[in-house]
Parts: sequence; structure tokens; C-alpha cells
Amino acid sequence: MNKNIHNLRIVTATPEIKVANCQHNAAKIIELMEKAEAEQAHLLILPELCITGSTCGDLFFYPTLQNSAKEALNKLVEASKNKNVAIVAGLPTSNIYTNNNYEVHNTIVVFKQGQILGFVPKPFVCSSPLVCNSGFKTFAMQSIPWEGEEIPFTANQNFTINGWELNIYCKTSKCSIDLSAAWAADNLTIIVNPSAGPALAGSTKRRQQAAKELSAKYQCVYVEANAGWGESTTDYVFSGHNIIVNKGEILQESQPFGNGWAMADVIFNHTVISPPKQSDSLTDGTSSVINQHPFICQCQDPEEVLNIQAVGLASRLKHTGLSAVIGISGGLDSCLALLVTVRAYEFLGKPVSDIHAITMPCFGTTERTKTNAHRLCKALGIHCREIDIHASVTRHLKDINHPEGLYDIVFENSQARMRTYVLMDVANQVSGLVVGTGSLSELALGWATYNGDHMSMYAVNSGVPKTLVRHLVEYVARTHASDELKKVLESILATKVSPELLPTHNGETTQITEDVVGPYELHDFFIFCHVQMYYRPTNIFALARSAFAEKYTAEEVRHWLKTFYRRFFSQQFKRNCLPDGPQVVNVSLSPRSGGVDMPSDACMDSWLAEL
Repeated sequence: MNKNIHNLRIVTATPEIKVANCQHNAAKIIELMEKAEAEQAHLLILPELCITGSTCGDLFFYPTLQNSAKEALNKLVEASKNKNVAIVAGLPTSNIYTNNNYEVHNTIVVFKQGQILGFVPKPFVCSSPLVCNSGFKTFAMQSIPWEGEEIPFTANQNFTINGWELNIYCKTSKCSIDLSAAWAADNLTIIVNPSAGPALAGSTKRRQQAAKELSAKYQCVYVEANAGWGESTTDYVFSGHNIIVNKGEILQESQPFGNGWAMADVIFNHTVISPPKQSDSLTDGTSSVINQHPFICQCQDPEEVLNIQAVGLASRLKHTGLSAVIGISGGLDSCLALLVTVRAYEFLGKPVSDIHAITMPCFGTTERTKTNAHRLCKALGIHCREIDIHASVTRHLKDINHPEGLYDIVFENSQARMRTYVLMDVANQVSGLVVGTGSLSELALGWATYNGDHMSMYAVNSGVPKTLVRHLVEYVARTHASDELKKVLESILATKVSPELLPTHNGETTQITEDVVGPYELHDFFIFCHVQMYYRPTNIFALARSAFAEKYTAEEVRHWLKTFYRRFFSQQFKRNCLPDGPQVVNVSLSPRSGGVDMPSDACMDSWLAEL
């Protein structure tokens, strides 16, 4: 075949879906099919499991959803009869096709002009699109019955589209297969990867880099389609970042959180592009110097992180039809949460004046933080409602016979729980959703009142470490703020982190968080090394000593590392019942979807003994 005479117009697109609503999703896919046909495209690539949504979890195992997906696919195939474009889409297929009573397959389907050309099951048997069993599943060439026909059902299939050979890249978000083990490079022209990769800090650049490397390595065209708007945002957010690459050169890509549409004309050529090199989050990419702030290193694009948070919240608000209710303390975490909420409202095209911001002063509230809470809301065009909880907390402490003047954990936590109590009730009043403000670092250390600030209806900061919280607020102050907003953000950034739960002294707080739990920059470093890298305590200690040699002594590092282990192990019970919130960096503390999975009763002795 002379490939020079076969040009190919490729479209990769992300439909706006509703999770588990196959008929709605089919209608949206048909709209994309018609648009691609109008553009005279030869090939339309859609994300995996786009017919059902990739975030259905255990619903994939229900015959009701499987049958609905089958009906929707038949509708799509029928709609393709009068079209020249070939379509690659995805759906779950079950034992009704494979005669196996225990498997549900994440399956890619290729169809054109009213005919299904083949089903391509992922080579891993999946319990959900993001969690895979460890066993590799091979598929001998076989077929399955479909509407009176036998359709090929195997991982190794070639499809010919306008003279080009097409192969499906059998890859999941967590597991990948080396292409060299599956196909010979001489026979590859197009690699198609229908995917559902979550958006994390740096994922856009990593996807671009991986696509260029793979396309250059195999001297082929690589096309990836990703899930986007409408997927569940329980723990992940999906950006609809789609990409078309030819021999290491990006031809077209859709902007993350945009319309999910990318189109390019591919012409076979012999250009060889050298693959780019990767860098390590623990180094600066140019030397062996250990980076003190690995999470900030991962987050090279603050806009990407803010959009992940905002789109997650916007999706939840759109799905529920509720408004946002948020507690504003005048501190750093609630500041970021409010900035993200404003951005979510902008995504939805709703006025930010509809946001319900509430500040709740009590015994430890300083004039500085209270003033900053009001100034922040005013600068953003939001009314700040003040609800003083002094009387409520005092009455509650009296009701439980708590001694007056005893400033213990009961005294502190009663205030945190009262604030959550108020926010939840106001949310009921205004048909609202309580936006959580606590950070990933606080969750790792258990620095949250159980069923107090620990709880919300959607926790936008739960995937953001404290050092990254500060980095993002600094970024907004530097690039997106009016003069007044910049002033109040700088004041918040200059305020020492404190829960402000103990009585003030001469108007100043007597409670500094980092004096109690340790410096957050150290703890974020520990979190990265322990949770993401699985490093031993001695290795973490050595790395931290090297990274922070000019800031902390060896004994200080050892002391705070012991504090980290004690708190991390003992506070798992709080993380096991976290509210929904988007993962942002490569570390997740959620008990769902591949986050930290450890028992609440795990013993820390071996880790402490090594130190």
C-alpha cells in the first residue's frame, strides 16, 4: 500500500455525558457523529466507556446498565448508517457476550455505516475503569453474538480506515501495556487510545510528553480521547484533554476543560522526533538538588490545578442544582476554597453574588481574620453573612457541664462542630451544598475535628497539600487580583496558620498550628515520600536533611518525622469517611478510587523503631 496517497482526517472528541444515562449519552454522541461527518472526517475517536460514563463503579456489574448500554450502542450503529465516518467508542460488556460468569469487560467498539467492525476488550479485567485486578487477561481470537451476527471480540485486531491500519491501545488509567509486546512497529500506522485519565496537577504536560514519546518511538500516529464534563467528581475530575500526534509532533489537541474537540489531517511522513526527557519531582530537573516542595514541582501550571478544583465543584453543583455555602475564617484554606468556588460559578455562568459566604466568630477569632473574611468577600463581589456563635457554644458547654475556664479539647472542638452545624442548617435553608475547606496536609495529620471541619458536602481542598494551597493563593494574588483583592490576599498570606479556637491574648491568637504539629513544608515533603514514593523512614530522614539542611537541624527533622508517623497512622479513621473531593496531585488520601488504603488500627511501631 502506498500510504502517501491516503490522507486521514481524524477527530477526537468528548461528549458531555450523564453518568449511567445511556440514552442521553447516545444522543450527545450522535451530535458529535453528525459534526464529524459535516467536517468530512474519516475517523471519530471517543473516550472509553463513554456510552455509560467511566465513573459508574459497581453499577457496571448491574444487568440494567449493561442492557441499557447495549440498546444505546444499537442506536449509535443505526445512526451511523448514512455516514462515512468510522467511530471508536466504549461500553461495558458482560458475561452475556464472553460466557464468563465473573467478568465485566471495559470494551472498545469500532463501527461504521451501520456495521460493528469489532469489539476490543481491555487486556485487564476491571472491577471499575480506574481499579484493575492484578491478573493479566489474554484473549484468543473469538467472536460474540450481536443482533444475529458474530462480531470479533479480541484484544488484537486491525481495522482499516480509508487505507490506514488502526490498532486500539489497550490501556487503562492505572495500567499500561508495552506496545512492543503486542504489535510489530512495521505494521502500525495509527494507535488509538480511548481513555478516562483523571486530571491531576501536571497531567496535561505528562499526557503530551507520553503521547509524543510513544508516537516517535513507533513512528506512527497516536490519538487519545479522554473523559470530561459530566463524569462523577467523587474523587477525580476529568478534563476532556484530547490529543492527536504524528511521529512525535502534536498536530492538534483540545484545551483541558474546554469543548473536548480536536481535529487534524494526517499525512504519512518520515520525520523522526526525539522523545523528550522526564524529570523527577524530587529534583529540579537540572541537577541533583532535592526539591523542598515536590507538590509545587508537580504543579507547574496553577491554572490547571484551580480548574480541576473548580470544575469538580461546578459539576457537583450542576448535578445537584444546589448553591454553594462556605464558611470563611479569614485564613488560607477557606480563602482558596472561596476563590475556587468563584471560579466554579464562572464556569457555570452563574453570578457569584449567589454564593452564601458565612463567617462565624467565637472565642479565638482575631480582629484581623474577621476583617479579612469580610474584605475577601467584598473584593470578590460576595455578601459575607456574620453569625456569632459565642452564645451557642457557651450554652452547649453549660449543657454538658463543661467547667468554665477549662480550655481543653472539648472547648476547642465544640466550636468547630458548631460551625459545621450552622453551615449545614443554612445549607438546608437555602437549598445549598456545604463546600469543605480543609487541605490534604491537615487530613494526613488528622488536624481536623471529627464531624466538625472534617465534614462537608464537597471538599474542594482535600486533594491540595498546604504548601500548594499557599502557592495557589500567591498565584491568584500575583496574576488575577484587583488592587483590593491583592491587598487582602497578601494579608491572609502573611497571617500565621491557626484554628483560632483558644481565647485571644491582647487581641492576638495564642494558638499557632505549626508550633503544635510542625512545619507544613516538612510534612508535605514527608507525605510525598511516604505516600507516593513508599520510602523507608531512614530514606525520608536523609532526603529531608539534605533538602532542608539550612532550615532545620537533624533533631528537628527527626522530631517532626516521628510526629508525622504518629499522626498519620492514628488518624486514618478520619480519612476512611472523607466527603467527596477532587484529587489534584499524584497523592490521594481518599479511601475510594485508589487512594491510601490502610486499616484504622494499623500499628506504627516498625516505622518509629527505624528512626
